[in-house]
Amino acid sequence: MHNSAAYAISDWPDTGAILAALKQLVSQPMRPLKRDSMDAVMRYFDEKCPRSRELTTEASRYIPGGVQHNLAFNYPFPIAITRARDAWLWDADGNRYIDFLQAGGPTLLGSNYKPVQEKVLALIEECGPVTGLFHEYELKLARLINRHMPNVEMFRMLGSGTESVMAAIRAARNFTGHSAVIKVGGAYHGWSDQMVFGLHIPGTANFEAHGIPAGCLEHTREVYPNDIDGPSGLRALLVENADSGGTAAVIVEPLGPESATRPVMADYNRKVRQLCDEFGALLIFDEVVTGFRVGLGGAQGYFDVKPDLTVFGKCVAGGYPAAGGLGGRREVMSTLAAGLESGKPRVYIGGTLAANPLSCAAGYYAIKEIEKTQAHLKAGQAGDRLCRGLQRLIDSYELPFVVFNHGSICHLETSGVMLLDIDNPNIFEEIGPRKHMMEEMGAAFMAAGLVTLAGSRLYTSMADTDAVIDDALDRFEKVFQQVEGVA
Repeated sequence: MHNSAAYAISDWPDTGAILAALKQLVSQPMRPLKRDSMDAVMRYFDEKCPRSRELTTEASRYIPGGVQHNLAFNYPFPIAITRARDAWLWDADGNRYIDFLQAGGPTLLGSNYKPVQEKVLALIEECGPVTGLFHEYELKLARLINRHMPNVEMFRMLGSGTESVMAAIRAARNFTGHSAVIKVGGAYHGWSDQMVFGLHIPGTANFEAHGIPAGCLEHTREVYPNDIDGPSGLRALLVENADSGGTAAVIVEPLGPESATRPVMADYNRKVRQLCDEFGALLIFDEVVTGFRVGLGGAQGYFDVKPDLTVFGKCVAGGYPAAGGLGGRREVMSTLAAGLESGKPRVYIGGTLAANPLSCAAGYYAIKEIEKTQAHLKAGQAGDRLCRGLQRLIDSYELPFVVFNHGSICHLETSGVMLLDIDNPNIFEEIGPRKHMMEEMGAAFMAAGLVTLAGSRLYTSMADTDAVIDDALDRFEKVFQQVEGVA
């Protein structure tokens, strides 16, 4: 594992201790907010957010669920954001929030970062956001990514992380001649038919695969996080697949499923790499979140593990739209070449808006700004400060909550709904109440001026100064004081 000062993870946390604490959290009764405190939270939304309620109520007539993006499904109703800058968001009613969502992770520099915005506006003025033809920024971005991640010998930009995973799997199957793909249970790799499998909780297989024919999932297998040599571990699955045609690829989130909601052991990725080599499978790193956020070299640089293919998401455009990509070994990536060529087994992918000038320029200048400002290190320091402060509060109020971070990727588990064990006979009775508690905690944080991802994940950015983090901790403390059992 790379311990260079170039990476945002100052110390690798004790994964075993975190997993034990998470297991303890879900084995005991929940500690939600007191009911009178929750009533006060609901009054905040009634009294302070009428315009958001009006807009999203009207939107529900035209948009399923009232919003277009899963991140925006907040309890009791989605908040309509009208302005973003640095560490803050403002809603349609003028309320200001500290932004720990950061668009789901890609805005490492902070929201709507001015130096990048100016470059994007200049490009739009000159050539517009899309031409359908080649632009120099395609080359500049690909060359810059290669400089920081030498394993990305070639890079093909696409429209989203989901498309990039689809391309990675198709390329791996074409290159190896095998069909099976192994993912880690609980991990999210987009919503393509073959990947809606084992979502959120390991062992759930096709539980959420509604509208997907069984044949689409025939070659997808899941393995439990951190399980290398167990009876149903990665080695056993690779052996089983070898007897029925082989494994094309193993795809992992290098910190662990759902951005390390279930963290992996420090040596996990190295063991997966060794097994892929042994069984002739490609290793795919999904760096949609970790790319540039863990460091300019990504998680692969931090762990010093070479994946065959790397999946990118919004990070390659600094949070600007229509962005994702796939990079990796030249001999694999060359099969994704654009255009027509006969006589070679090509991998067909497309996307009219892929690699548009706006996204490529935004990505190029965002990465250059991360270089210049060392934004990943500053965001990581903010994450460390935030998690240390939250741990002090949890200890002070004797709460069972669990907090941990890998640099600027922070987790605050209060209900543990995503940490439930599929083998728990009461799992289906527990999912509903624990999910609702998580929603209530997210609402309480929002009412306290804190935007989180589902009340349980927090992304820090360069904009999170010590003053911003300390302000946030004061707000978290006000919520924790209202938890059942706190005097």
